[in-house]
Amino acid sequence: MILKAFKEKSNQKYVEALLSARTNNVGTNKVVSIGVLLNAEEFDNQEAFQKYFKALELHSPKHKILTYSQDDSVVHSQWDTFYGPKDFGWKGKIKSLDLETFIDTDFDVLICYYKANTIELNQVAVMSKAELKVGLSNKDERLYDLIIDVKPSQFEVFKTEFKKYLTILNKL
Repeated sequence: MILKAFKEKSNQKYVEALLSARTNNVGTNKVVSIGVLLNAEEFDNQEAFQKYFKALELHSPKHKILTYSQDDSVVHSQWDTFYGPKDFGWKGKIKSLDLETFIDTDFDVLICYYKANTIELNQVAVMSKAELKVGLSNKDERLYDLIIDVKPSQFEVFKTEFKKYLTILNKL
């Protein structure tokens, strides 16, 4: 138990260091690939995002949805890729190859569709090499380039606002 607390503190320091060194790199390119980071406890409907991407006429095979689950013992057959607390080591070390691949992918947009202030979710968000990071939470504004302040259950509102802002930024 004590080691778990030390590990979390170690990873929190790593995230803080990355956040303080973060620079905004939002370009003018059109959106081709989108990464989505979900928290299974708040919203786990991956199919809703896939349908939404089709409605936006974003048909790239590069879209990737990653789901975080606090409970590692649950079988997650309905999700493409999932991760949990056991996929993290000390000082920001990633233990999962799928998670490492997601982080290293240069998405045009990363959607962080969660409100929870969880170190594992925030760490993936800050480590991601995405060009534009969109989030729901305003716990730490340094994580995102754009914050759409809705609850995860308000997916229809999010869809409308997200499309509006992508249009304004000339990304669609």
